[in-house]
Amino acid sequence: MRHLAVLFLILLTACAERGVITLLPEAADIGHVRTVYFGTTRQTNPETGTFDTKRLRKAVSYGRYDISIPPDRKVGKIAWPKRGAAPDPRTDFLTTQEDLFDDAGAFRANLAGALRENQRGQRDVTVFIHGFNNTFAEGMYRIAQMANDLDLPGVTVHYAWPSAGNPLGYVYDRDSALFARDGLERLLSEVAGAGADRIVVVAHSMGAALTMETLRQISIRGDKRVMGRIAGVVLISPDIDVDVFHEQATAIGTLPQPFIIFSSKRDRALALSARLTGQRDRLGSLKDLSEVADLKVTVVDVAAFNTGDGHFNVANSPTLIRLLSRITDVNAAFDSDQTGRTGLLPGVVLTVQSATQIILSPVTTIVGANVP
Repeated sequence: MRHLAVLFLILLTACAERGVITLLPEAADIGHVRTVYFGTTRQTNPETGTFDTKRLRKAVSYGRYDISIPPDRKVGKIAWPKRGAAPDPRTDFLTTQEDLFDDAGAFRANLAGALRENQRGQRDVTVFIHGFNNTFAEGMYRIAQMANDLDLPGVTVHYAWPSAGNPLGYVYDRDSALFARDGLERLLSEVAGAGADRIVVVAHSMGAALTMETLRQISIRGDKRVMGRIAGVVLISPDIDVDVFHEQATAIGTLPQPFIIFSSKRDRALALSARLTGQRDRLGSLKDLSEVADLKVTVVDVAAFNTGDGHFNVANSPTLIRLLSRITDVNAAFDSDQTGRTGLLPGVVLTVQSATQIILSPVTTIVGANVP
């Protein structure tokens, strides 16, 4: 067991230097600016003024950042300013403006103003929930990168729960994900109250477990106002026990549609997580569709596009990002029926009872894909 723990640590620490928020207003003149609203249950560090790893009890802090996406970068990549060097807006992700709101009402009013820039019926919000071992900055810049690369419509909101941002903090993060359920529920309620017509929830890894727990909680409370606005759920490499997921889905009842699970049988992080927890696999590395056959879900296997450890292919693979950005119209996909959605993603389509699995083909086999 010890060697597995060592491998797990090596896998999770084999990454780039940890990022921090760097404020540089003049970067707005060079990069493409994406606005990201956020709610967080992280405490503010009194010395640095930044959101850290400690938990903020019985409250949610709200704000918005304008983030500059540099023009000179590869799709799917985030570049941080190098330590000791001046930030370069041509290559680095930078923050051009930050606004912290005094309370939920100020957040809701500002978000409502952004939503009113779109016509009624087109006021969409994508809410992103980060995964295990993330800092506040990493979560913020990741959703800005995804929103930019996938050209997401509407307004983007990030929920930053108090991850330890440490590969040795798995247990702390699992407890923090449970701690953060009420905060995510309050954030979704504020987004709905701001006038969002549709809310699409996108969650990665352990953030998917937090998302399922929160949706279960909202359903049990009978909050139809919020649940009625959830127009799609996307779980990316969800680090969830399959049996637990089944119980969560049962408690929710009718799952929001579409309900998409991006998985990979080559996800090394989830494979190690499964072995460490004594399980055969996790939801994000599902090998047998029959385990979720009675649930109305679409499982998209992206193993053919593996990069790195295969744990975040959707955001990291330039090929997959370009493919999805070209063939997926988000609004249409989230409004279509199951048959229409499966046609959006080329590959082998399998159906077992209520569940559908799409095993994406390598891009070279897709006629007319022309994705470099």
